[in-house]
Amino acid sequence: MKTLRAIPLTAADFAPFGDVVSAASAQIKKQINAGHTTRFHDLADVASQDGGRLSVNIFRSDYCDMPVTIHQMERHPKSSQFFMPLGPNPYLVVVNNSGKFNMDGLRAFIAQPDQGVNYRAGTWHHYSLALQGQSDFLVVDYVDLGENCDIMDLPQPLQVTV
Repeated sequence: MKTLRAIPLTAADFAPFGDVVSAASAQIKKQINAGHTTRFHDLADVASQDGGRLSVNIFRSDYCDMPVTIHQMERHPKSSQFFMPLGPNPYLVVVNNSGKFNMDGLRAFIAQPDQGVNYRAGTWHHYSLALQGQSDFLVVDYVDLGENCDIMDLPQPLQVTV
């Protein structure tokens, strides 16, 4: 079994796969609502290649024991998919580049509760893995695009540690 060690999530390390989303990463900050609100503007490139309809969802992920063994990955070839945690727990992000899947391209990141991720269209990823208890995520993606979820069994199981 192959083993992969997760590293802290940073915008630079995650750039090949998509965007890290947090208020701290905002390039544009605006005071709105008579100065009572700060708008952290345009934090992710939420994109669709074939139109579609933007969908806002909440996903609830069960806690997973470490180390976790991964057997499958998925990708959405026609649109990006954005995840933002809604609670106080860190979570695990496992990704691979888009295109032909390669076990050597797998990366694992430990995302903090104030960090979201926006997977680029076609980026292979595992579903959200809650590290310290059941966790809810705000998920923004596209629907009405036809077939937009490819699921692949890994050629060998992957054990991820933190």
